[in-house]
Amino acid sequence: MARNFIDAPFKAVILAGGSGERFWPLSTPERPKQFLNVFGSGSLIRQSVDRLAGFVESKNVFVVTSEALVAATREELPEVPPENIVGEPMRRDTGAAVALGIGLAGDGVIGFFPSDQLVAKPARFRAVLKKAVVAAAGKRQIVTIGIKPDRPATSFGYVDPKSGRFVEKPDAERAKAYLRKGYLWNAGMFIASAETFRHAISTCAPELETLLETPADLTAAYEGLKRVSFDYAVMEKYPAIGVVPGDFGWDDVGSLAAFDEYFPHDSHGNVREGPCVAVDAHDNICVSRSAKIALLGVKNLVVIATKDAVLVADKSKISEMKKLFAK
Repeated sequence: MARNFIDAPFKAVILAGGSGERFWPLSTPERPKQFLNVFGSGSLIRQSVDRLAGFVESKNVFVVTSEALVAATREELPEVPPENIVGEPMRRDTGAAVALGIGLAGDGVIGFFPSDQLVAKPARFRAVLKKAVVAAAGKRQIVTIGIKPDRPATSFGYVDPKSGRFVEKPDAERAKAYLRKGYLWNAGMFIASAETFRHAISTCAPELETLLETPADLTAAYEGLKRVSFDYAVMEKYPAIGVVPGDFGWDDVGSLAAFDEYFPHDSHGNVREGPCVAVDAHDNICVSRSAKIALLGVKNLVVIATKDAVLVADKSKISEMKKLFAK
């Protein structure tokens, strides 16, 4: 366990404030993506905690989620002390969530991890994480785990492993240039001592300092905050950033396109889960959790049916799911 190779205790904070939009209607605001039991064994948040087994004790696992999801999260993670699972009163992005997590964890070396990603090789992940924890304990720096890219993806941010500089999601040409330069994908994992995190927030984002002491009235504390990511608020500004490369079968399963990656296809390239029939149909994703779906003479569609809703979308548009929820 981490406490065996560093002097300070290691603590893990799981960021679980998903909104349920990218995998709608399979996920909803009441049961967002991290609760999906579709990819791998158990829900994504269950997997996020399980891959830390043997590395951090349950008493040192914390979860920052939304107020509405506290009860469901406690039910999903019964081994985590209920007081370690705290709900934000409103969404203020990862800047506020990380600051609140630092306040919850208190001291030691703290690692922040998303709740809705896949890791195909947990043992290799833990080996990389050990390197990151040792690096974070050794000096005042925030260490991030950069994922070795296998393609010039435009849906991820990147980090330069030499300088620690974070860059936003690029267009296709810039993504190719980043790969040539040896840039890594930004997986949204951050490790540092509590002292370093506090110094970084006080230096780069002092407006978040109030959350470091876990205020009794979270609603009042959150109401005055702007929405800002931890990447933008701190990581792009803090001068001491370390990067540990990782290659452990990582995937953020960022959209319904993940069904193409992780589910078998029929002879016409269709993914069919549940009662789905396809005739003269090609390269579709069809998932039913309710009524029978029949596809006839169509291609490159995503059709999802639950007991409450139906989605029909062109595959090329599923990265734009948020448009369905825009006011």
